[in-house]
Amino acid sequence: MRNLINSEVLPFKATAYHQGKFVDVTEADLKGKWSVVFFYPADFTFVCPTELGDLADNYAEFQKMGVEIYGVSTDTHFTHKAWHDTSDTIRKIQYPLIGDPTQVISRNFGVLIEEAGLADRGTFVIDPEGKIQIIEINAGGIGRDASELLRKVKAAQYVAAHPGEVCPAKWKEGEATLAPSLDLVGKI
Repeated sequence: MRNLINSEVLPFKATAYHQGKFVDVTEADLKGKWSVVFFYPADFTFVCPTELGDLADNYAEFQKMGVEIYGVSTDTHFTHKAWHDTSDTIRKIQYPLIGDPTQVISRNFGVLIEEAGLADRGTFVIDPEGKIQIIEINAGGIGRDASELLRKVKAAQYVAAHPGEVCPAKWKEGEATLAPSLDLVGKI
């Protein structure tokens, strides 16, 4: 698998279900702002709605930070609409749910489980230039936490806005950062 950190998102074109409509989404939509591309195995399952609901509950905070979220599974956009219409948890989602039935997007991001035709639980944070800055991939039975993702996005945004500084482990907004230098070698 190729290293995706700092690589540009590969071209794709897909249809998403978003706020009652079917809309086209391409890699160009990920440029000009921070984005989170959030892969999950399938609609109408078990861990997936808990994760998507958690993101929905935190969506306003992501929006305040200038971040758009895109949920992606290998289901169709029609299936996303049906899930939205039948699930109270999914009904509260305000971000686009992208259908990837051709599996192009899942394959481009390296999360496709070929033998199952489903995506792993992959989370990708993409900067405004369309380059991947954070990758997290979980096993199918392990759900993700939107508050931890918020913390990581804040760190990525901070580092992008402050060249020469880095965020240490467990860094939270407003805490001290580090400025790597010869003087710090062996002193941390």
